[in-house]
Amino acid sequence: MKRAIIFIMDGAGDRAIKEFGFLTPIEAASTPTLDRIAKNGINGLMYTVGPGIIPGSDTSHMNLFGYDPKEYYPGRGPLEALGEGIDLKPGDVAFRVNFATVDDNMRIIDRRAGRIKSGTEELAKLIDGIEIDGVEVIFKPSVQHRAVLVLRGEDLSDRVSDSDPHIEGVPVKKVIPLEETPEAKKTAKILNELIMIAHERFSKAEINKKRKEKGLLPANIILTRGAGMMRYVEPIEKRYRIRGAIVSGVAIVRGVGRLLGMEAPKVKGATGDPNTNIDAKIDAVIELLKDHDVVLVNIKAPDVFGHDGNPIGKKKFIEKIDKHMRRLLDYAIENNVYLIVTSDHSTPCSKRDHSSDPVPLAAIGPDVRVDSVEKFGERFAAFGGLGTITGMGLFGTILDWIDKAEKFGA
Repeated sequence: MKRAIIFIMDGAGDRAIKEFGFLTPIEAASTPTLDRIAKNGINGLMYTVGPGIIPGSDTSHMNLFGYDPKEYYPGRGPLEALGEGIDLKPGDVAFRVNFATVDDNMRIIDRRAGRIKSGTEELAKLIDGIEIDGVEVIFKPSVQHRAVLVLRGEDLSDRVSDSDPHIEGVPVKKVIPLEETPEAKKTAKILNELIMIAHERFSKAEINKKRKEKGLLPANIILTRGAGMMRYVEPIEKRYRIRGAIVSGVAIVRGVGRLLGMEAPKVKGATGDPNTNIDAKIDAVIELLKDHDVVLVNIKAPDVFGHDGNPIGKKKFIEKIDKHMRRLLDYAIENNVYLIVTSDHSTPCSKRDHSSDPVPLAAIGPDVRVDSVEKFGERFAAFGGLGTITGMGLFGTILDWIDKAEKFGA
């Protein structure tokens, strides 16, 4: 049984940094393990979705598993809900949610309720399971100020606007239908009513009384965004004849895995921040490889540093990843497992957001062609034997390596 590991350093790709002598954080970092993979493997540059397209973490991961997001992307809401363990049904409409703080005039003081870290479970119980116009409300808290909302019932639509204005100092936006259909109008009406119910109940909640006494902002409303409707997607085992799994501390990445019919466990200590337990993730990968063909592991923190505009933090964390990867590389070599190291997108520190810049890619395995590249990084990968490929192209290559690809033509 041939197997493969896809190691994703989320958002690790970058642009030239003046403080690093116009190197990228990857190029400036000390990465003996990554360099070892590059020197003993094959390299290339990758557009995870396509040239000139700025990928999201969700769309890039779908493409990395051979599912064109233009056809299969359900919206961010359903992926977040799936990633938090909610079993969605076709027709469910799901949303990303923030616990937030508003004043008496419904003007937003803080979109993240002071980055609330505890007590959200108590608040969630106040609206989880209620019904509005025959539609069930499923509400589950996530990490800190984040939560997910699912509406389950008949005649719903995801063609509704956000209530989150994405800025502070302005009122909560009224949800409006984005098309003139009974389903969209009904969904918008239910959301507006739910938001007011949440505001009324949260404002009276004991946890918010205690927060006020401590001088903390109350989480007294919910802001919704990213509506999407769950639909059927052919499972990866049926589509590509492989068993796949995803290890990630990020709900949306786990959600991609569950959407595609893969195992996506929550790993203790695995988070989406720099404090994540990388060793726990590597342990989970090795365990999953016992009965899976392809396992993807996502390390989110480089993306966080990119969004913060912190190239030094990004460089140091890439060096931390490199030290932990030594064990995974040794495992891959000892067990004849293909190991592919790359990123899902670039998050340049100068931009503080995702970009369309291609990401470096290096792969090592029992019979992989070895090119002349000797160091891992953006400019070095450009000279690699894989050339420039897409995420879907990489997945097809991996299928070929593990003998799961089908010949095209006679």
